[in-house]
Amino acid sequence: MFKNRNVLIVFAALAAVLLLQESAMADRLADAINQAVETGAMDANAQKGYLGIPGAPELTWWWGLIWAIWVGWIFSTVGAFGGIMAGVGHITIYGLGDYAKSFGKSMKMNKVVTDSIRVSNQWLVGCSAGLSTFNYWKMGRLVLPLGIALALGSVAGSWLVPALTAGKISLKAYIGYFGLFVLFLGCYLFYETTPAGQAGKKAAKEAAQKFQASVASGETSADMGVKVQTFTPTRCVFTFFGVEFSFNPLIPLVGGFIIAALASFLGVGGGFLLVPFLTSVAGLPMYLVAGTSAAAVFIGMINSIASYMLLRGTPVEWSLIGAELIGIVIGSLIGPRTSKYIPDVWLKRLFVVLAVYVGMRYTLKGFFDIALWP
Repeated sequence: MFKNRNVLIVFAALAAVLLLQESAMADRLADAINQAVETGAMDANAQKGYLGIPGAPELTWWWGLIWAIWVGWIFSTVGAFGGIMAGVGHITIYGLGDYAKSFGKSMKMNKVVTDSIRVSNQWLVGCSAGLSTFNYWKMGRLVLPLGIALALGSVAGSWLVPALTAGKISLKAYIGYFGLFVLFLGCYLFYETTPAGQAGKKAAKEAAQKFQASVASGETSADMGVKVQTFTPTRCVFTFFGVEFSFNPLIPLVGGFIIAALASFLGVGGGFLLVPFLTSVAGLPMYLVAGTSAAAVFIGMINSIASYMLLRGTPVEWSLIGAELIGIVIGSLIGPRTSKYIPDVWLKRLFVVLAVYVGMRYTLKGFFDIALWP
């Protein structure tokens, strides 16, 4: 009887939180619509589209499903670009970027739609990260202590930035900063694929070669995967296919905070920041990066989504999110099973190609209003 009563209390509390959050979202959106109508920027009688806004773009669920399969696959394959690719879909393919921009920086609708894009991206990445973490853990390709250290550091960062920036960042500025970060990191990881960049990563190269050889021979097993040897507050030692790696847990703790803060500001998962961190600072082969990155991203996304939606009342289009999450599940189940057949260096090059393109596109669009297709 006592247990049943506790369950009822928990469900009642959860229902109360959801009702309050729904009310906060409705109030914020209603205020933005009223302002747009009163200033003549919106026709109140126009057909309702995204978020039930008169005159907003009408989105079809099947586009969301198809694009989300790609988002889930790319994130679960390289441990990055899920949020960025989700952003490409929401901002460009669905036309929400130009729609938000049409209201100007001073309008509430600009910032409501911008924040909605940010948190919608994170819903997709959070789902993919959760599935990828589980799949890579089963495969022995997840450095759990490293992922936990990054995740603990991410908690504060993923709550801090939404509280400080939600409702204060215009779509144009958001796109420009988004592009600059991605372009910089793409160029940096390209350097890591060169002989000079790979010279100091002998352990990662050796482990990658052993893993590739096991895949080619069909002898890959989780028993040959990550094995934690020792763990202290200042040093963790683990092996992957017999190759030893080590790191100081305090470094990813601090790194996780900085990465989560930047990722939360940009409205993405942070994988595009975690991948260079894990390959450069931690010295991991790409075969361990995707799962470890996913573990850290998953915790950060839970915190950031809660911060945007519960604290700031940011609305999302649930019908679109539902279709996209189905696509995310499909793509995230495929990624871990196909990535093992892609050479380590080509996983990095895939990251580089996407980073350079996306970075150039959004830098030019955000700061110079120059559009690259698509």
